[in-house]
Amino acid sequence: MSSFDYDQAFSRNIGWLTKDEQAALRTKRIAIGGLGGVGGAHLLTLTRLGIGRFTLADFDTFDLVNFNRQAGACMSTLGRPKLEVMSAQARDINPELEIHGFAAGIDRDNLEAFLQDVDLYVDGLDFFAFEARRAVFAACHRKGIPAITAAPLGMGAAVVNFLPGKMSFADYFAFTDGAPEEYPLRFMLGLAPARLQMGYLADPSAVDLALQKGPSTGMACQLCAGVAATEALKILLGRGPVRAAPWGYHFDAYLNRFCRTWRPMGNRNPWQRFMLRLAKIKLARLASNS
Repeated sequence: MSSFDYDQAFSRNIGWLTKDEQAALRTKRIAIGGLGGVGGAHLLTLTRLGIGRFTLADFDTFDLVNFNRQAGACMSTLGRPKLEVMSAQARDINPELEIHGFAAGIDRDNLEAFLQDVDLYVDGLDFFAFEARRAVFAACHRKGIPAITAAPLGMGAAVVNFLPGKMSFADYFAFTDGAPEEYPLRFMLGLAPARLQMGYLADPSAVDLALQKGPSTGMACQLCAGVAATEALKILLGRGPVRAAPWGYHFDAYLNRFCRTWRPMGNRNPWQRFMLRLAKIKLARLASNS
């Protein structure tokens, strides 16, 4: 059996990367909060890109309901901690990885340690983990750490970057302008103003934001990992165009459509406020018909 050699393992990246750029990625540390649907896919894709250091957080274990989309979910991992399983998978690709793990997840007590020496944060938290997500993005903004959120919506991916000196996560999503029960709508509409995924939702009864329930697909998670890793490459290496909030983009593979989005003032944009009111009316009608 051949011994591991970093340069050989990631040599096929060279061409799209220079050797110096690949060497630079080897020294970078990326933090990922959550290792489920998108988070696990983010970790493996970034590991294959040649990132050499990770800070990872997840308190959950794998279950049958994860099988349709989560990279680490299979019969042999049922009931096992996601952090343990995904760290092992990543180290099986690159045994030289330096991984700092947070098995209790992310909270305000360990947030400083979670973001220590981090070059980039990639969001993999559960869609409904609003308290943790707001805290992490606020800390990134305060510390000048770039942050990426790539959301799996339908059979596509919606991406918004938050960069130092640019619009903050808090200002873009404006969660505090509404009640907590509005947070899922504010997050979804901010991520995907184009709402491409809503045109082919086959069973609306599968969506219940009040019960924190919604459908997801493995295709969307894989797309998210690809686009987030590409954004990470550009941010970490300082090359290529990187648009930050209030800019974003949404690619939907089912519709074969791509939309670049721009929402000045984020969810405080008049059109976004109108869309929020409309979405609340539609959800109320769905609830009354169920």
